[in-house]
Amino acid sequence: MEAVAQPELEPVTVPGLGQRSVFLVIGALMLGMLLAALDQTIVATALPTIAGDLHGLSHLSWVVTGYLLLSTVSTPLWGKLGDMYGRKSFFQAAIVIFLVGSALSGLSSSMIELIIFRAVQGLGAGGLMVGAQAIIGDVVPPRERGKYQGIFGAVFGLASVVGPLLGGFFVQNLSWHWIFYVNIPIGLVALAVTARFLPSALRRVQHVIDYLGAVVLAGGVTCLVLLTTLGGTTYPWISLPIGIMAALGVVLLAWFVLIERRAAEPILPLHLFRNRVFSATSAIGFIVGFAMFGAITYLPTYLQIVKGATPTDSGLELLPLMGGLLVTSIGSGILISRWGRYKIFPIMGTAVMTVGLFLFSLLQVGTSMLTISVYMVVLGLGLGSVMQVLVIAVQNAVSHSELGVATSGATFFRSIGGSFGTAVFGAIFANVLTGNLRHYLAGVRLPADFVGAAGASPAVLARLPRPVHLGYIQAVTASLHPVFLWAVPFAVLAFVVTWLLKEVPLRRSVGPGAQVTAAQSMAGAPKA
Repeated sequence: MEAVAQPELEPVTVPGLGQRSVFLVIGALMLGMLLAALDQTIVATALPTIAGDLHGLSHLSWVVTGYLLLSTVSTPLWGKLGDMYGRKSFFQAAIVIFLVGSALSGLSSSMIELIIFRAVQGLGAGGLMVGAQAIIGDVVPPRERGKYQGIFGAVFGLASVVGPLLGGFFVQNLSWHWIFYVNIPIGLVALAVTARFLPSALRRVQHVIDYLGAVVLAGGVTCLVLLTTLGGTTYPWISLPIGIMAALGVVLLAWFVLIERRAAEPILPLHLFRNRVFSATSAIGFIVGFAMFGAITYLPTYLQIVKGATPTDSGLELLPLMGGLLVTSIGSGILISRWGRYKIFPIMGTAVMTVGLFLFSLLQVGTSMLTISVYMVVLGLGLGSVMQVLVIAVQNAVSHSELGVATSGATFFRSIGGSFGTAVFGAIFANVLTGNLRHYLAGVRLPADFVGAAGASPAVLARLPRPVHLGYIQAVTASLHPVFLWAVPFAVLAFVVTWLLKEVPLRRSVGPGAQVTAAQSMAGAPKA
């Protein structure tokens, strides 16, 4: 137990890795994170053009779903493999897989090809997201990690806003193929830098890979993601296909728990859930992902349909959100590194996020862009104080041997929350819109080819008779109110759960020698 004094060590990094190399590695990791995060959003503004070129409007949603599905279900496996065999080779493999998927997606000549190759991209993206965050835990001590994770959070936020902007630019000035080709030079730079400067950490130890657990978890999560994606759109919520997917998802996840209890090296060790920090961060990540992704999805909808912005313009108009996120993401990281404490930031962040979501429920057709921008700044300030802080907390609370699987767990639950949130809020919006269209267009003579519930582009809306146009945007605005209002209680729930997050003093060292404090946090009695 003498090792308890370990946290008093001076800040160190991986032996043989100088400060310049650390900065270069972090830069490469940021590029990898940017690639994965960017491709979650960059296709959004290009989807109508892609559907027209490839004649696949009925399969349009699968271009996004295929990517998100593979990136979500693969994260636990990537994290576990990195823990077992070293993260460098698997991070590089993820880059290669992602780049191959990008090149093939750009070359696609049919919608089926594009969906398959987007799934390949998603497989690589899962490794990029987990690997980038876990490798930070290898090269930077927890006490110094805040400022770097803050920058990573800013990169994630930047990608969320810049993605639609870049997508619109490429479609309008080049072609939709370039939203995939642009990944290749960025990925090659990240691959070269990590190959040169990131130290290998391979160990010649015999491991048993939990293949059955990985397959069963992927199957269970796939069923749930498909359920939330297809329910209420392709199939009614009360239908045989949805019922089968729900039952199969529950059975597979129950089976996964039994497998993990017996596995020699489980892909998601169940004992991690006895760690108060891991349990709390997983719950917070799921709830915040649910509220954040589910609600923010509709901001571009409001800007384009109600305010008449083009896809490119709507990306620019989201910059205040990114600005607020940048301020608190980087600022909280710097303060965490200085103070060695982190709990206050997710508490404050979820509180501010709750206020921001409520403000968006007040949007009207005539709300000025200045007011909308203020609302965005508030929401961004809240989000920037939460997401990456959760990663710092969970990495600090587990042993180094489980750094990757704990990081992947945090990412996994946030992604699942986002999938559920998007589906639930989408169902709320679609159901309310139908009634609002009847209300706001009552007594208005509609064009013969107008089907309001099916949606309409800003260009189509601009050509509608003024009474129809006004009634339509009023109906859309009114339908967004319950979406943001329903997000508020979930944000409040996240705020409540953040108070349960255990504060474990941040360690000043990295590597296996820093495991004692993590073990104490597992038992619920950490010492400074």
